Amino acid sequence: MIVAEDLLLTREGIVHLLADADVEVVAQAADATRLLDLVAEHRPDAVVVDIRMPPTHTDEGIVAAGRIRDAHPETGVLVLSQYVESGWALRLVEEHPEGVGYLLKDRVMDGAIIVDALRRVIEGETVIDPTIVARLLGRRRRDDPLATLTEREREVLALVAEGLSNRAIAARLVLAERTVETHMSAIFGKLGLEGSPDQHKRVLAVLTWLRA
Repeated sequence: MIVAEDLLLTREGIVHLLADADVEVVAQAADATRLLDLVAEHRPDAVVVDIRMPPTHTDEGIVAAGRIRDAHPETGVLVLSQYVESGWALRLVEEHPEGVGYLLKDRVMDGAIIVDALRRVIEGETVIDPTIVARLLGRRRRDDPLATLTEREREVLALVAEGLSNRAIAARLVLAERTVETHMSAIFGKLGLEGSPDQHKRVLAVLTWLRA
């Protein structure tokens, strides 16, 4: 694992949380350029990177995430942000729809959440912060590609966007796992995503939902 964050105290805090969860951090970086060098050197399972890095503190983290996924597709990337920026989350997932995650920093202070998110991106899943999911879910839509989905199907798809498995969704909604599988099949059918591998369909469904 590599942690990239320009603020020393924040970086050390993340490293400490990961260490407490028995996650080995092989290197740390204070800027995106150093991060890319370290990834090439260590080939980690995953990287945690702040969205705003030196020198401009704008989108260096997103750019670095894309370069890492292009050059090292086996490395998952978890991007952290201090602010709710749904546009950045959409950009990240559109450009690299698998093995990436986007979480708000205040949620990272819960070690279990960051470890679970890292596990998911390492496995090739997509993880979006629930706060961003809620904001996107609540916005008004004119030409809504999801208009044919039922309220329950939208709820299930929102949890898929958070990176939850069918089993985790069933537990969250107090449903049988088979019921969730039925909802997922209905979602894939209504969005025209049949005929693709299941994980790929899940990513495409999340992208459709984010773009709506």
